[in-house]
Amino acid sequence: MNIVLTTLNAKYIHTNLAIRYLKSYVMPDYEPILSEYTIKDPILNIVADIHQKKPKIVGFSLYIWNIEESIKVIRILKKTNPELVIVAGGPEVTYDYDKWLEKVPEIDFIAIGEGERTFKQLLDYHAGKIQLSEVQGIAYNIDDKLKITAPGPKLDLREIPSPFRFPEDVPHLSSRVTYIETSRGCPFSCQFCLSSIEVGVRYFNRETVKDDIRYLMKNGAKTIKFVDRTFNISRSYAMEMFRFLIDEYLPGTVFQFEITGDIMRPEVINFLNENAPKGLFRFEIGVQSTNDLTNELVKRRQNFEKLSRTVTMVKEGGKIAQHLDLIAGLPEEDYDSFRKTFNDVFAMRPEELQLGFLKLLRGTGLRIQAEQYGYTYIDEAPYEILSNNVLTFDEILRIKQTEDVLEKYWNDNRMPRTIEYLVSEVFETPFDFFQEFGTFWELSGWSRIGHQLQDLYTRLESFLLEFGKADMEIVQSLMKIDYLAHHTFQPRHIWWKDDFDADTLTGIERLILNDAELLERTVTPTKLTERNIRKHTFITPVAIRPNETNENEFIKEDGYLVTFFCRGQEPQFHFLAKKLMNA
Repeated sequence: MNIVLTTLNAKYIHTNLAIRYLKSYVMPDYEPILSEYTIKDPILNIVADIHQKKPKIVGFSLYIWNIEESIKVIRILKKTNPELVIVAGGPEVTYDYDKWLEKVPEIDFIAIGEGERTFKQLLDYHAGKIQLSEVQGIAYNIDDKLKITAPGPKLDLREIPSPFRFPEDVPHLSSRVTYIETSRGCPFSCQFCLSSIEVGVRYFNRETVKDDIRYLMKNGAKTIKFVDRTFNISRSYAMEMFRFLIDEYLPGTVFQFEITGDIMRPEVINFLNENAPKGLFRFEIGVQSTNDLTNELVKRRQNFEKLSRTVTMVKEGGKIAQHLDLIAGLPEEDYDSFRKTFNDVFAMRPEELQLGFLKLLRGTGLRIQAEQYGYTYIDEAPYEILSNNVLTFDEILRIKQTEDVLEKYWNDNRMPRTIEYLVSEVFETPFDFFQEFGTFWELSGWSRIGHQLQDLYTRLESFLLEFGKADMEIVQSLMKIDYLAHHTFQPRHIWWKDDFDADTLTGIERLILNDAELLERTVTPTKLTERNIRKHTFITPVAIRPNETNENEFIKEDGYLVTFFCRGQEPQFHFLAKKLMNA
């Protein structure tokens, strides 16, 4: 009996953990084939690939990001082989399964909730080992009537076999994200999240998890992301795993966690700051909103003061990058309130700030309460809201424009010095900068075309010239530093025009060559001479003196920025005051 387990991932680098759990659970009785695609792959190519495997049963793992494309695949597959048995599972079809069976009659069975045991029983049924009535946790139609079987007891996660030991996965471990699960369930009740529906938290066997991590690292996994909804809900468990990962550290491996910031104990953070290798861990922290009423309405318990303490302590430690999440469109959070939420969180300067928009997921409390809060939303996945009783569609569009430039100019870390100056000294608040620039970006048509690194600089410059309130000498100087900081060798192109003469340039070069102390502390591929200095340095006028100990501080002073390049190392900056040239 040929069986295919498949899904459409959002990106090629992603892997699907669910279908691997299904495969490991049904082995050795059955040997499913894992077939992963992306939502960008041509539908007919996916259908052809699955069809050529000659399956009798195909199981689909369905989510909001792949449901619409997956339905197209399912319908064509069924046309090519009407006898094919289609099994659907995953969070997108677990709820409203009756509507899905009606909308997509090509689906034969929907697995409700955890799928491992249900899928195994379905295979046993098709193998003639049990009756259909014995399969737990399925929905299906028979004679145009909906049939549902009760789910069985929750699985003992300690007994589920490892989903990571398939030889076919090994060649891809180094180039894809590996997802790992050490627990299921969430202790919180956030009404916008599916995880709130399952009460309680269950854990997998700790030693098995550790063995899996050792196996993954040994076979080249570079990015391992824990999908536990709240990794640090148990402090003792989190500490045990942190210690283990530090002890087993292999350079080049990154572990990513979703943590709850306000329950992170200071002693845990101190331990990580003192012992974790830099870059080993990455934290995702869901803030969502700092509006107390909003958090109360969505049943979200959050102490923002403690969360801020956690984020600040982690940032000061300099070991762990942090990704903070916001959700626009939550109940009673109007435009001004969201502006405050954004500024509250941006004040902590997280390495990344993700601005998301509320999606009314099937099965969540907010979807049930949609009418109460005046929500209008897209009927098809991902069910993103269009407006509510305090937020108009026009305001949502303005926030979306903010999201675009936030991603390009802050999260991508293209020009940290420049943006810090603008949000601190030029605009009333950080949100105002990103929002006004975002609107300018959209009206200029840049959201519909591509961009290279230097385009980001020229477009920001165009906006600020139009804005008219920034000291452009300072801004352009900071932009030059940020631009050069992204190069490990002399840039082939610059976005600005230098207009100082050849004699001035030669004079600066002589000053550099005569400064023995400067040359002593500067790393270059070879000793600098009059013949090679232009190969390994770049000199440009600036109107500021950078602070050597704090890249976000400077003094306004005319001079020249000398950048030394050595391939494989970050560029080194030296400021030469203009008055020295005139002395």
